[in-house]
Amino acid sequence: MPADAGIRAAIDLLSAWIESQMAYAGQPGLSIAILHDQELVWAAGFGRASIEGNRPATPETLYRIASITKLFTSTAILQLRDAGRLQLDDPIARHLPWFSIGQPYAEAPVITIRHLLTHTAGLPREAGFPYWSDGDFPTIEKVRERLPGQRAALPTETEWKYSNLGLTMAGEIVAAVSGRPYADYVAEHVLEPLGMKHTFVTTPPADHPDLAVGYERRLPGGGRAPAPHTDGRGITAAAGMTTCATDLARFAMLQFREGAAGGSQILKSSTLREMQRPHWVEPDWTAGWGLGFRIIRQNGKTYVGHGGALRGYRTQLQLCPAERVGVVVLTNADDGDPLKYADKAFLWVAPAIAKAAAAAAATAPAGWERYAGRYRNAWGDAQVLLVDGRLAMLDPSLPDPMPNVIWLNPAGEHTFRAETRNGFGANGEPVVFELDAAGRVRRIKIGENYLNAVETW
Repeated sequence: MPADAGIRAAIDLLSAWIESQMAYAGQPGLSIAILHDQELVWAAGFGRASIEGNRPATPETLYRIASITKLFTSTAILQLRDAGRLQLDDPIARHLPWFSIGQPYAEAPVITIRHLLTHTAGLPREAGFPYWSDGDFPTIEKVRERLPGQRAALPTETEWKYSNLGLTMAGEIVAAVSGRPYADYVAEHVLEPLGMKHTFVTTPPADHPDLAVGYERRLPGGGRAPAPHTDGRGITAAAGMTTCATDLARFAMLQFREGAAGGSQILKSSTLREMQRPHWVEPDWTAGWGLGFRIIRQNGKTYVGHGGALRGYRTQLQLCPAERVGVVVLTNADDGDPLKYADKAFLWVAPAIAKAAAAAAATAPAGWERYAGRYRNAWGDAQVLLVDGRLAMLDPSLPDPMPNVIWLNPAGEHTFRAETRNGFGANGEPVVFELDAAGRVRRIKIGENYLNAVETW
């Protein structure tokens, strides 16, 4: 697919734009990966991983991904749930008997694991230390020690409130339930099966040869200096991981897989979809939270993902499940603004990928022409057409039939399965074309009901 002329042109446009944006903003480095389903479409590095060392950024350059770590913690929780070791609606204290925090809201529901993953627990944003100000991250022992002196900020389940403390607790649940240190569990059960060989759960040393140097933001009239190197310590499960664009693309590919758990399929497909669908929706219905994933509606499409921010690094993983397209953008500056680059990738490159994928599947199997035609029952009319290599059933009497179109996906001899966005319709039901002795379609059976073939309206 990368050889497709349309995709190549879109990537060239994006590359030129990235180079210009970085040059005029004085950005040090950026690494990007774009994927479609299980294929890495393109990966590249721009600028410098180290200004002082004149080291170029590449797709394999390491960046600290900060809060994207939360997706790995959430994945570990769902693995343990699927294994029967915990339930999402378990109270935290069932697995962490030491968990105790001041609760000024007497009627608030008990805090559960689900609340942690959806940021609806009402917990403070941080553990009880100013580590984002002084860079001195506490050990997990100190986090536990300070916890009883903290207070819930909001009643549980009233609104979402992002919480690094909450995902730190989720990481402690992973450790308690699995009987393994959090970092060891994630390395063995997530990173190794996915082949993420260049990913670190705990903080690598500042002088690691592949690690991009993190830089402070550029202030007016000045340059930029290296940001202080910190160790996430007890906050690792919320913001501690380090990886490269191509490794993070492997994790992104997982999100589009189908099938049962096993091997590199570290979660079954139904669990992946569960994590990606809304579990908390904001009042304006344009954004919300899945299980670990931030969900937004933008330009008529649904995107899931997560960003990360740590001194010297800004990162973004963004996915469009409907199109099976993912974008990874990693930057090494406090003003890196990775979402800006991801948005342009979806605006320019994703449509070219979708067009190429549609063209590759545009040839309908031989014999499907026999199904095309007009059909009717007492309730209305339907027309079956070949559209871009697929069979579509629509009601031509509607002012705009496309919102209710039924796509017919092959499921056997003369048998298809209905796919439609209309939840009142036949979504998921079998659609069977019944033929007469001459091989002509005489009627369609949809679920338990029928439409008869007709010559004219």
